[in-house]
Amino acid sequence: MLGMIAGDGLNQRQVGFNLFLVGFLILFLELACIRWFSAKVIFLQFFTNVVLLGAFLGMSCGCLAARRTTNWLALFPGLAVMTFTAALVTMELYTNWGFAIDVGRQASPQEVFFGTEYRNPDLAKFVVPIEAIAGLFFVLIALMFVGLGQMLGRAFDAYSNRVAGYSLNIGGSLAGIVGFSLLSFAQAPPAVWFAISCAGIAYLLHQDKALLVPRIVALVVAAGFSLFYTDRSGIHETRWSPYYAIDLNKSNGEIFVNTIGHQMMIPFNASGSSYSLIHLLQKHSGGPPFKDVMIIGAGSGNDVAHALRFGVDRIDAVEIDPVIQNIGIHQHPDKPYQDPRVFPHLDDGRHFLRATERKYDLVVYALVDSLILHSGYANIRLESYLFTEQAFQDVRRVLKPDGIFVMYNYYRKGWIVQRVASMAKQVFGCDPLVLPLLYSDALASSETVGFTTIIAGCNPRISTAFRERGKFWLSAVPPENLLVNGFDKSLDKTAAQNGDWLPLAPAKLVVDSEGAKQSTSDDWPFLYVSGKLIPDLTIRSIILLGVLGFGLIYFFKPKGAWRPNNRMFFLGAAFMLLETKAVVQMALLFGSTWLVNSAVFFTALLLILAANLYVIKVPSIQLPRHYAGLLTLLAVTVLVPLDAFLSGGIVWRYAIPCALSLGPMFFAGVIFARSFRDEGNPDQAFGSNIAGSVIGGLTESFSTLLGFRYLLIVAICFYLLSAWMPTRGKG
Repeated sequence: MLGMIAGDGLNQRQVGFNLFLVGFLILFLELACIRWFSAKVIFLQFFTNVVLLGAFLGMSCGCLAARRTTNWLALFPGLAVMTFTAALVTMELYTNWGFAIDVGRQASPQEVFFGTEYRNPDLAKFVVPIEAIAGLFFVLIALMFVGLGQMLGRAFDAYSNRVAGYSLNIGGSLAGIVGFSLLSFAQAPPAVWFAISCAGIAYLLHQDKALLVPRIVALVVAAGFSLFYTDRSGIHETRWSPYYAIDLNKSNGEIFVNTIGHQMMIPFNASGSSYSLIHLLQKHSGGPPFKDVMIIGAGSGNDVAHALRFGVDRIDAVEIDPVIQNIGIHQHPDKPYQDPRVFPHLDDGRHFLRATERKYDLVVYALVDSLILHSGYANIRLESYLFTEQAFQDVRRVLKPDGIFVMYNYYRKGWIVQRVASMAKQVFGCDPLVLPLLYSDALASSETVGFTTIIAGCNPRISTAFRERGKFWLSAVPPENLLVNGFDKSLDKTAAQNGDWLPLAPAKLVVDSEGAKQSTSDDWPFLYVSGKLIPDLTIRSIILLGVLGFGLIYFFKPKGAWRPNNRMFFLGAAFMLLETKAVVQMALLFGSTWLVNSAVFFTALLLILAANLYVIKVPSIQLPRHYAGLLTLLAVTVLVPLDAFLSGGIVWRYAIPCALSLGPMFFAGVIFARSFRDEGNPDQAFGSNIAGSVIGGLTESFSTLLGFRYLLIVAICFYLLSAWMPTRGKG
């Protein structure tokens, strides 16, 4: 029986290598799928946890099916081609056939998703809800990972030293994350990612004498599938940053990310008065040109180009995406990044705010609106930590006494504008100026808004000028430059021809919803969620994915009487929440960059490996003591708020919060390794643990209701349940 499970003729060394290789392939392919499917399945970039949880579910099902005769790894080539084809068909239907997708009813949303509203589907007619698309790819991606999970379960059954085998598997995962991070740094295209993955799977199939010609062909097709999207006209240039698939239209300077329009490089003399507005207001209110300027979200350089025209001395241009910054440096028609007054920074905006000691006359949030989640573990976006009370306090710290803080964007809904403006008033102590285009005298929470500028900071000159004069005549730029990205209705064209703009006056905010009153914080950084709630879209998705997940587990469970391993299940659910907390905590401390994400996952795997070595060296481990250490650290983390560590020395600001976030992982790793060592059926135990991780991932959605701090209470409950469950001894 053992020979069939492990593979014919494999010795312990070969099985150990398989554990390492499968660990590498699972993590590497998981990261590749998260990147590729979020870029190529329309709107899935807002739900990357679907890909992550699908991979986890497939691993779980594979482990549960370890003793079945069907070789699911042999089915991988066909399943991969089918899944990639489904992505291609979905994109083709959306792009060329008018495929209508509803993403949480964006006409009146509980959560706003930028870039999803342009098609504006008629909900009275048949449209496909995004959760249905998410459910489809959840199942397809899960099936892709069943074969690797089955190989993992069989190798665990065949390897004599349980914890050492798990350590080899973790070592492979470490190699996988390092390898994919290096490729991300090199901006390697998907064809390279999937070629590496398919080569590893081909080796395993060859080892199992299952590498037939049709499967080789299917693997080659899967590896080169991304080439189907290659533009051959020469107009488009596609590059892969660590965040997006970036498509530059070289004919007009338009930049698409993950198939959604993101920004356009506009010459100063062509358009874009929104970028000049604050400088013109400063000039016509009698103020001197801003000298020191920070632009967060500098992108391809439009804001930088306009600031340079108004006599600034220095611009710190902060951009998180290296490819978008590179495009701006080399291809913006005004060449703003080549001006010696400009200092480009490749960094997360919040981290730059926390780290800089410079003082500024002007801080600008320049159309800061990422189109992707920070990671697949948490429902936060790249810019989430820029729009919290603590972030605004960081802005206030770096501003000079009469400095100005400006935010502008297409905020979509009135309650978002109200929330941002209310936080600015609370932090700066005076009413901000809110300038909506198209102009509106009053801005209600339920109102749909277009481009809106919010000017914060207690600068009496500008605010007084607004109150006393009620208008500004802006004549410092060419007439064409006064067209605000097509919002012609907001302009008097006769005045525009004379180089003037219509009178501007701040809108009055009509706060008529509780959601608009809800401030965002570093613990609850959900600017685009209408209040402390779980959106209906999220609830529907949890139910759908939960039903699909349990259905797949039932399909793959061992034949005959079977009970899930409850202890391992709850350990998996709890650990997933620990990883989520670590990801968001480290993003706050070190920035929401891809490199920080990789470092967090790498550190988590190192801690698990250290826990394994500890269990190997210390056979007589008392689990109650380690449960006590784990629960104590978690309780401290719940009791101490995140913002307690945002000031002070290096130990208080970095060492202690890192210990509180990452320390529990070591104790959790010891508890898992000690329990796993004594399990009678390692394949079933590991499968149950990964299934628990899926439930933990779905539970993360409660963060929009509880915040991340109190989400750990759920993790504590999971750990208490795991302690209550007995270990199944070796038979």
